Amino acid sequence: MTALGPHGLGGHVAGFVAALRARGVPVGPSETVDAGRVLTVLDLLDRESVREGLACALLRRPTHRRTFDGLFDLWFPVAVGERSAESADLPRTPDGQVDLPALREQLAELLTAEDSGAQLQLLAGQIVEQLGQYQSARGPSFSAYQALKDLAPQTLLSRVLAGLALPPDASDRDTEVAQRIVRERIAGFRASVEAETNRRVAEQIGRDRVATYGVARQAEDADFLRASERELVELRRGSQRLARILASRLAVRRKKARRGEIDLRKTLRASMSTGGVPIDLVNRKPRPGRPELVLLCDISGSVAGFSNFTMLLVSALREQFSQVRIFAFVDRTDEVTTFFDPYAGLDNVLTRIFTESRIIDADGHSDYGQALTTFADNFGDAVTSRSSLLVLGDGRTNYRNPQLDTLRQLVDTARHAHWLNPEPRNLWGTGDSAAREYGEVIEMHECRSARQLTDVVSRLLPV
Repeated sequence: MTALGPHGLGGHVAGFVAALRARGVPVGPSETVDAGRVLTVLDLLDRESVREGLACALLRRPTHRRTFDGLFDLWFPVAVGERSAESADLPRTPDGQVDLPALREQLAELLTAEDSGAQLQLLAGQIVEQLGQYQSARGPSFSAYQALKDLAPQTLLSRVLAGLALPPDASDRDTEVAQRIVRERIAGFRASVEAETNRRVAEQIGRDRVATYGVARQAEDADFLRASERELVELRRGSQRLARILASRLAVRRKKARRGEIDLRKTLRASMSTGGVPIDLVNRKPRPGRPELVLLCDISGSVAGFSNFTMLLVSALREQFSQVRIFAFVDRTDEVTTFFDPYAGLDNVLTRIFTESRIIDADGHSDYGQALTTFADNFGDAVTSRSSLLVLGDGRTNYRNPQLDTLRQLVDTARHAHWLNPEPRNLWGTGDSAAREYGEVIEMHECRSARQLTDVVSRLLPV
């Protein structure tokens, strides 16, 4: 364990909780108190027991575990400083260099063994110390990439599989399971090297700085335009949960809206009996009616992750609106509403969109002007005075005519109109972006992550 701060173990845990919150993991006062109580009954020298105990006390969802483990390794490191005394040196050639073939063979043997977790941890420490060290502007530092680039553990798959000694008549299913196990072991070793690298760097520049880039973020905070495939998959899995959050927010707003606005004329007339003092407020009788929602989405490669997730989210919100119509485009627009249903996977939906609809006309590059024109010409009746129009895209037109007048006509017709842009605001209007021009016609909002998108949509959608 690491040295504690001036406020002892309690202050250290509070700092750990603050780091979790900063990375998007919701931890409240009650969970923090539970964490303190858990530590009073655990063996603090058993690091894994401390890890699991704090995880049980602090986490609400399994998706938070990856972030938790990354921060735990920084706040409760396995060691302090160099670990060379804990294990033998790496194999060497006669001239004193690390013998990479022998090291790869040693690693393959450990990955083949069932109970080699502790030895792999020690080996990861040695590899970071002896292969991952380099000279930076601040002095010696460590790099997981440099430690692993020559070792290339991902290429050991066949060697480790051979070591598992599967029977000659093993079924395809057995082989597939064995391959998955080996890949998980290799991924675990790579994670150990990355954790060891973060630990050593954190001792030099501080764990708070390392946490900003070296710890997995929540998928909801991932930038749509830079999200990894894993984060996009997690977002798709969480779309139903986010839809429930949005639905509950809309329900609260709808409940408040039932009170109606103050009717000034009737209130003043009612105040005549009290000498003109408006004691009793009279509200206009609200006329509830679920609005229509029209979604116009750019699903070209640059913003596909953002649009795909938003379409999935809005599709899950259908019950909140009297009608939902979804339109997709690359350089022309077509309706894709019927492709979405509660049981359709996003991959199947996207396959149908690209094979059964007409969203690509000429060269397959984004053309917002033509997309708006084909939408107005073919589906203009979808936007009415009851409609809320949401346009999704980065507004990059490939230097083509943005057709501002066409968008202006749609905005003037709709009851509400908003544009959700996944690009950072400081990039609007740069290069081929017509975002600032579009922003003069329609209200444009920055939506770079699922969390930001949820907040914006919950504020914008009418009730």
